[in-house]
Amino acid sequence: MPETFSEPMRHAILGAGGVGGLIGACLAHAGASVTLVVRREALEQYPRQLHLESAFGNFEVDVAVAAEVPPVDALWITVKATQLEPALTAVKHPEAVRAIVPLLNGIDHISLLRARYGAGRVIPATIAVETERVSPGHIVHRSPFARLYVSSAGRVPLGSTLDQLQQIGFACRFVDDEATLMWSKLVFLAPYALTTSAGDKTKGEVDSDPSWRSQMEACLREACAVAAAEGAKVNPEAILAGMMALPTNMRSSMQKDVEQHKTPELDAIAGPILRVARRHGIEVPATKKLVAAVEQRAGGESLLA
Repeated sequence: MPETFSEPMRHAILGAGGVGGLIGACLAHAGASVTLVVRREALEQYPRQLHLESAFGNFEVDVAVAAEVPPVDALWITVKATQLEPALTAVKHPEAVRAIVPLLNGIDHISLLRARYGAGRVIPATIAVETERVSPGHIVHRSPFARLYVSSAGRVPLGSTLDQLQQIGFACRFVDDEATLMWSKLVFLAPYALTTSAGDKTKGEVDSDPSWRSQMEACLREACAVAAAEGAKVNPEAILAGMMALPTNMRSSMQKDVEQHKTPELDAIAGPILRVARRHGIEVPATKKLVAAVEQRAGGESLLA
């Protein structure tokens, strides 16, 4: 029988920062077609290559660059939560996008995207990783891991893609329970991001300081109580063990945003915990204390007002 060849998957990356650059570089390295969607004013000068430094390998790959999302099999939305609304102006023809995969921090973006583009097109997903764009097209993947968890609704459109990423080094998994998928990331991220940002400490410095570690653990348990009230299956002890296993030199993206005088993702990361706690009548004093400390360092509107 003659050999048959399938066309490579077409991917677009909306948000060519650390996460988007890592995903895009690895997919292009695996043979997929990748388009970076950037601001129109940056289009002419933006490099047509991605250079990745990673425990998964150091390589350069060719990519396309566009100011609007082209027809694709998968659109990966990897902007900061604070940049989501303006970024979506680049999605001119959502009907030409088979699957939309948001990798934003938080939870609230899922309902926003479904209301705009249809529930069947949006596939919830989370990623755990430390990665950074150090210059346009140059991505440094700092953590020794990248964990990508995707709703089981994505098995058909994304099955082969996750296989490719797993072969490169990602830990990938499909998750049946959407509440557990989304809250599992948040109850891990919020205590880590809030504590490192409030104290301006690495993860290891938080661990070695009894006061800061106690605040982090209290925030974790509060977040898990809120998640459980929303029907998520979370285990505080297992999550704490995972947090303790993180490399000691890791720093949160929120911490870096505060240092660089950028607007931190406080509403996306802490906002759902505070709002759901209020709705269920759950007390979250440790979370509120950490949020107030981050707000004091960063300025801006208060979530606690």
